[in-house]
Parts: sequence; structure tokens; C-alpha cells
Amino acid sequence: MRASIGANLKPKILLATTTRWFSPARLAIAFASAGCEVESVCPRGNLVEKTSVVRHIYPYRSMTPLRSFVTAIDGSKPDLLIPCEDLATLHLHEIYGLEQNACEEAARSKTLIERSLGVASSFSIVFARAALMTLARNEGVLVPTTEVVATAEDVQRVIARVGFPLILKADATSGGFGVRIVNTLWEAERAMREIRSPPGVRRVLKWAIGSGDYTLVRSCILRKQSVVSAQGFVSGLEATSAVACWEGKVLASVHFRVMRKQYALGPSTVLRTIEHPDMTSAEEKLIGKLRLSGLYGFDYILEEETGRAYLIEMNPRATQVCHLTLGTGHDLVGALYAALSSGSMRETSPVTGKDTIALFPQELQRDPASEYLFSAYHDIPTEEPRLVRACMERLPQNRFWTPAQKRLRSLVNGTG
Repeated sequence: MRASIGANLKPKILLATTTRWFSPARLAIAFASAGCEVESVCPRGNLVEKTSVVRHIYPYRSMTPLRSFVTAIDGSKPDLLIPCEDLATLHLHEIYGLEQNACEEAARSKTLIERSLGVASSFSIVFARAALMTLARNEGVLVPTTEVVATAEDVQRVIARVGFPLILKADATSGGFGVRIVNTLWEAERAMREIRSPPGVRRVLKWAIGSGDYTLVRSCILRKQSVVSAQGFVSGLEATSAVACWEGKVLASVHFRVMRKQYALGPSTVLRTIEHPDMTSAEEKLIGKLRLSGLYGFDYILEEETGRAYLIEMNPRATQVCHLTLGTGHDLVGALYAALSSGSMRETSPVTGKDTIALFPQELQRDPASEYLFSAYHDIPTEEPRLVRACMERLPQNRFWTPAQKRLRSLVNGTG
């Protein structure tokens, strides 16, 4: 890591990812457009390979994950690490916790990790759902009842207090995995057993081979039971935020109402921009209390009757909307560039004048005939045709092309 960034040097970003998901490629483009050098540590087949902006790629090997990350950090010597999913953040936490004599390169990485994520004292809480909700409540943030449940008796006691529906969540899981909504005691006890137990080998191999996501491999090998929390159900609309922060201060944020999702408990595919004082306040309080740095996500429920925002989860990593540039104060990547280069925040224009955004390729995957692909701003990285083409190749192949697919085909072929 360079101690300071000179006037003629660009900040160097190392994107750390353990999957073949699309989001790291979009972040790479955004950081490069802001004026940064971009490198990545990722598994083979990650779509960052299809961009023109990533200067060097270090291999991520799921069987030696910490060594993969340490080698990448030592080779890249970045100014900032950006983890792109929960497992990447967990790897960085684990590297920070290594004894200095266990790995010399890991010891040199500690300062960089803390600079990138926030103070080390926050590491133990950002994945602990119940502890985080308790901290938020103590800071005056609206949260549903959330507590750790270790036995069936614990679940029964929570049900007696808050009733049904009830949400059970395993720590350090994302994308809807490790989350169950239950409506009976029998469902609760079964869900408790399922999400608390380490995943089986067959399930892990099927998921890893099919998706390129090796998150479950770690749990399978360690055979460690997950910590499970029970959370009271809040009826309302789903909302989400992404935040750029530096040393406990919010630099920029984007807030959305969720319009469409890939599946019931999965990631969003269509979002509508909103402003909400409860969301802004919650993020400022938690980021300040935990003294966080980098990119983080927050999920909420907007209560039906009052419109108040209940915080239900924090994601200690970059989320799939962090690349979006939505104007001054809402440009997360630009805000981090300014912090790294010790410059003032630049005025930026929104990438679109529309308030509804269809994420590419997520909404196309959900529904190739979706009305939002035309009525909303379709977030296609047209400046990177190889990336668009690679995404199109990964979509399910249908006999008949929808209008949206035909438009994309013309774009990547240079005829549109």
C-alpha cells in the first residue's frame, strides 16, 4: 500500500471476489471511470475478465482462499480493498486475525484491511445479526425484535412474544440463503435445523459448479454450525440502501424502494430511487458508531401504516447498486475516489433522469419480456460490448428473442 497518493498517481483498487457474479465487473468500470487503477482477485470465469479496465487479475482458489487473497494484496499493493460478497469480507477478517508470525505478508496487510473496512473492533459485529440489531436499537434506530436462538425452546419463547410470521436467519449468509419465513412451530423447528447445520457435500458441489459461488464450500469443510437469529416480521414494502463511508463518516448514499426481485428472498432486479430520513439517520448512526470505511449495504422494511423504515439487515460489502452514479452526494465510487486522493467531492450528473432502474442483466434474467426493460432506465454497460455479450451468452437460450434481447444483440453486434 502506498503511504500517500501523489498528484500524478491514481488510487489503486483491488476488487476481491469469490464468485462469478456480475457486480464486480460493474464496480471495476465505475472505479476506472472515476480515475482509479483497478485490479482484481477472483475465480476463473469472473466477468471482470471481459472488461477493458482491469489491469491485472490474481487467481482466487477456493481451497487456499486466504493465501489467494494475501498473494493478491502483496502483488497489487492497492490503496483500497473492496470485498464484493460476504465471503470475501470474511476472508479479509480472517487474514487480519492471523498471528504475525503465521504469514509475513498477512501481517503487512492488516493496516490496509483496517483502512479499507473500518476499525477492527467492528469486525466481530457486522456479521452478527442479533448483536447488530441490538446496537442499532441502542442508537435509536427502528428495528424489529431480533435475538439469537440456539434451541427449539428458544424459538418457542420468541414465538410466544412476537407470534407469526417469524423470520429465521443464519449469520454470514446472503442472497436469501440461510433465511426462512415460518408460520407454524413445526416449520420453525424444521427451518432451525436446516439453516443451523453445515451444508452437505452434494448440495455444495451442485451449487458451486452451477453458479461459481464457493461460499458454501467453507461452511461444508469447517462443519461449523451457524448462529441463527429469530426476527419479528414487519409488514410493508422492501427498501435498500448502499453507502460509501470513510473513517465513520457517510460520504455518499443511494436509497431505493424494491420493485422486483429475482425470487422471494433474493436480490433486487428493479429499484426506484427514494429519499427517506429514517434510512439516512440509521446509516449515519451505525457507520459512525462502528467507524466503518468502504462500501456497505442496508436493507429495510417501510411499514405499511406509518411509512417508517425498520432496519432489518446490514451487508458488510459492496452491493449490486454501488456502481450507480445518481448525482452529487449519490455517487459512491466518486466519493471514495475523493477520499483516497484527498480531493474535494466532484459535481456529478445522474446517469439517468428516470427514477426507476432495471439492473442488467438481473431483470433480463428474471423476465426477458419485462416492461421495465423499456419503461425504466435499463442499466446496460454499453461501453463494454464484450461484457454485454458475455452476459447475453449466460442467459437461458430461448427459441424466440424478446424485443429487449434483440436490442441487446444489435448493440453488441454494432448495429444498434
